[in-house]
Amino acid sequence: MLRELYPDLRFEIVAMSTTGDKILDTALSKIGEKSLFTKELENALERNEVDLVVHSLKDLPTTLPPGFTIGAVCKRENPLDAVVFHPKNCGKTLSLLPEKSVIGTSSLRRAAQLKKKFPQLEFRDIRGNLNTRLKKLDEKEDFSAIILAAAGLKRMGWENRIGQLLSPEDCLYAVGQGALAVEVRAKDQEILNMVSALHDADTVLRCIAERAFMKRLEGGCSVPVAVNTVLKDGQLYLTGAVYSLDGSDSLKETMQTSVNYPQQTEDGPNDDAQRVGITAKNVPGRAQEAAENLGVELASLLLSKGAKHILSVARQLNDAR
Repeated sequence: MLRELYPDLRFEIVAMSTTGDKILDTALSKIGEKSLFTKELENALERNEVDLVVHSLKDLPTTLPPGFTIGAVCKRENPLDAVVFHPKNCGKTLSLLPEKSVIGTSSLRRAAQLKKKFPQLEFRDIRGNLNTRLKKLDEKEDFSAIILAAAGLKRMGWENRIGQLLSPEDCLYAVGQGALAVEVRAKDQEILNMVSALHDADTVLRCIAERAFMKRLEGGCSVPVAVNTVLKDGQLYLTGAVYSLDGSDSLKETMQTSVNYPQQTEDGPNDDAQRVGITAKNVPGRAQEAAENLGVELASLLLSKGAKHILSVARQLNDAR
């Protein structure tokens, strides 16, 4: 995308592995490290070995280390979760699988929601990159199906493996799921200006609301927090939920706000303000503020109804597993 926008510049891609890529025998929720998929990349950025790094936005914590910012959030792919079935279950849906069928997912969020929706099924951790997980599914009889992000399958060209898309009624998705983020040095104005052309305004506003919701709840991969956002006719709708590990206890609410603000030619000194780690100068500041407030207010509503207790119990139980 940058090559198309800046044909005169030369871009070199540097492939890197992170801790999260290397630890494949433990569920992410058990490792407890917030920067599993980002630390090595940020180290390279800090040492000026690279000028920008690309992440799945859902891997980035809501507060970035000092000196870094998300300079672009690209147009979001489908954020829904997808079911990939073992070849013998081709053509089925989760509700049609035999009782006690084992479903693979290392996500507490997915497991909590689906345990409640499909109590006849069993859910078990599965780790590894997409290749590894698909291989585990296809070559063994351990799993009847696995749950993956639809966006990841599509980016890898494996969309044909999607046997069922889970609607938000079945399974709310992870904060930032389906969006790619470009992280840069916060004070590198030249690079910040260059990558800001990649921002997709709708995705930015939806993800600011989602990340603000997560931040206010102090959520992460060790607790089941889920969202769904819709931006329509200048109105941003945010549904957010928290769950116990088995899905039996949950809180879910929806709120909305107007984000229909024009871009100011001079938004003032806060033009480069970060909102939950995102710097988006070409998206109206007042719209960003409204999106952030929406996330905070929805989280505050859930906290007033007992979300903190649900999440602290979930965290304790996960730590004890």
